[in-house]
Amino acid sequence: MPTDLSAAARPGRAASRCLDAAGIWDVALRADYEIARELNALHGKTYYLATLLLPPAKRPFVHALYGFARYADEVVDDLGDDRPIDEKAAALDELQRELIACVSGGQSRIPVVRAVAHTITTWNLDMAHFDAFMHSMRMDLSVTHYESYEALYEYVYGSAAVIGLQMVPILTPSDAQAFECAKDLGIAFQLANFIRDVGEDLERGRIYLPLDELAAHGVTPEILRERVATPAVKRALAQQIERVRTLQRDAEPGIAMLDAASQPCIRAASVLYCGIVDEVERIAYDVFNKRASVPLCRRLAVAGRAWFHACAAR
Repeated sequence: MPTDLSAAARPGRAASRCLDAAGIWDVALRADYEIARELNALHGKTYYLATLLLPPAKRPFVHALYGFARYADEVVDDLGDDRPIDEKAAALDELQRELIACVSGGQSRIPVVRAVAHTITTWNLDMAHFDAFMHSMRMDLSVTHYESYEALYEYVYGSAAVIGLQMVPILTPSDAQAFECAKDLGIAFQLANFIRDVGEDLERGRIYLPLDELAAHGVTPEILRERVATPAVKRALAQQIERVRTLQRDAEPGIAMLDAASQPCIRAASVLYCGIVDEVERIAYDVFNKRASVPLCRRLAVAGRAWFHACAAR
């Protein structure tokens, strides 16, 4: 089960300044947003640091999106939660009902739902994106592998592409093409994570790499479960890495379509998240015994440049 988030949280000074800048004055709602921010800081450290590059007025809304996504994800994947699948599915259904009710002016018992509902109404976000996200969360309850990229796309659209689509209005684009680019970048982030986490996903009984593309290199699920970076496995992972880089390149023009003050955050996130695949190559594709992570020196260098550009844009 997700961590109990029912207790009120009191924003610190820095968080309060962001809430002030965002025009969020209701005391209870500020506490809800603070819980979403804390979830972001606790579970998405790289992403959270990237959000600090955003103008203060935008940060609470982005934290609300992440907080809701993280809460739903924990309903599915909390390793300490041994409830049957049908109970987890019922919990996801209830979460979605609460979100719909809250957006329509009703109430919710869950702080992150109240925060994201306020974000949705403030920015007039498309509820279809949240429906697609919940659909992908339900897929994780029963789908353990994907025969093709087309099949996998159904999942990554809802689990990753829509996150980018939700964020675009908050980042104030100058061109509608920014939505398509955000979709590509969100998928690139997700696929990079899949490549890095092959070993961890196997422990959960899942394979997020298209089976037909693995088979083209002579890799079967049984071979993958042997957890050895054979030449065939390396070739299969290299193909997946090339897709990440193609999506990242396709998404790049969309960053320039965002508000100037928002661009450094997204550009830094692009470099750091897609940079995961560089590290997979660096560890010779041994994703079974090593965790690919962007070195601290590179993260600091990217963050430093982004911070300079963010300050200049403001």
